[in-house]
Amino acid sequence: MHKNKLSLTLLILLITAGGLMAQQSYKLAFYNVENLFDTIDDPDKLDEDFTPEGKQQWTPERYQAKLGKISQVMDSLGTPHFIGLAEVENQAVLEDLIRTESLKPGDYGIIHKNSPDMRGIDVALLYQKQHFKVMETEFIRVNFPDFIEKDYTSRDILHAKGKLSNGEILHVFVNHWPSRRGGLQQSEPKRLFVAQHVKLAVNEILEKDPKALIVLMGDFNDEPDNSSIASVLGALPDNSAAIDGLLYNCFYSMDKKKKGTYNYRGNWNMLDQFIVSGYLKDPTAPLMVKNPTIHKYDWLMYQGKNGPTPNRTYGGPNYYGGYSDHLPVTIELVGRK
Repeated sequence: MHKNKLSLTLLILLITAGGLMAQQSYKLAFYNVENLFDTIDDPDKLDEDFTPEGKQQWTPERYQAKLGKISQVMDSLGTPHFIGLAEVENQAVLEDLIRTESLKPGDYGIIHKNSPDMRGIDVALLYQKQHFKVMETEFIRVNFPDFIEKDYTSRDILHAKGKLSNGEILHVFVNHWPSRRGGLQQSEPKRLFVAQHVKLAVNEILEKDPKALIVLMGDFNDEPDNSSIASVLGALPDNSAAIDGLLYNCFYSMDKKKKGTYNYRGNWNMLDQFIVSGYLKDPTAPLMVKNPTIHKYDWLMYQGKNGPTPNRTYGGPNYYGGYSDHLPVTIELVGRK
């Protein structure tokens, strides 16, 4: 009798363990960290302001404080399995970041390459090595024609393909599209041009496999209903019916509720978003996207004359010692029960 009870217990444990494996979930975060520079002047980039002698008086103490604050944010997000970053200068700052107390236990790998951006700010992807085995990486270069703007450069688009710990293949794209400097309409052609490059890369994957698991994350410098995202990418509202081969914007509904990740003169803009392939919205898929979230903690905010805004590191040359001028966003990919 005792042996039978023991066998039954072991069977239940095995079934439970199998269920837990099937329900493996992954948290993905994106954060524009606002100028994570080291303190060393790169003669090939316009980074002189972010040196101890530069306009921002970017000292080793301020640099370490910045690393600590980004680490604090990631700790508050539950140390995500994937962290997409914008506005990082180089591999060295990323290595310093993953060595911080909060991120070190995650045993993160780094995907990064220096881009042609004039200021030297890039995108990067951190991933927990035990949960993602990199198969391919690609850095999509965007060469702008003179009719858009002569000699203009921007960040590469990062594309990583790899195998998750549950055996599924995941494609991740990290984006930081051209800013709105000069005005929304005047700068829009640059973002439309970048969007075309992203769409071509995504279509190439979906044409081979309409059920491919694809996540686009980033600071798009456009909102969900702007042409670059809604028309060129064709990203549909998150409450639309799921169709394989199409894209869906996880933050569309929140944007319609006037929520956002970046505050411009009292107005919230939804610039930081996650966009996913249709199969990730299918309840029968091995993973399903859930819980899109803007993390607007009180300690991340500053109470100014236009209401609460992200507590940034700098405002012009003024050092405020905050976190970033953007808020972090997350989604979860949850395994089927």
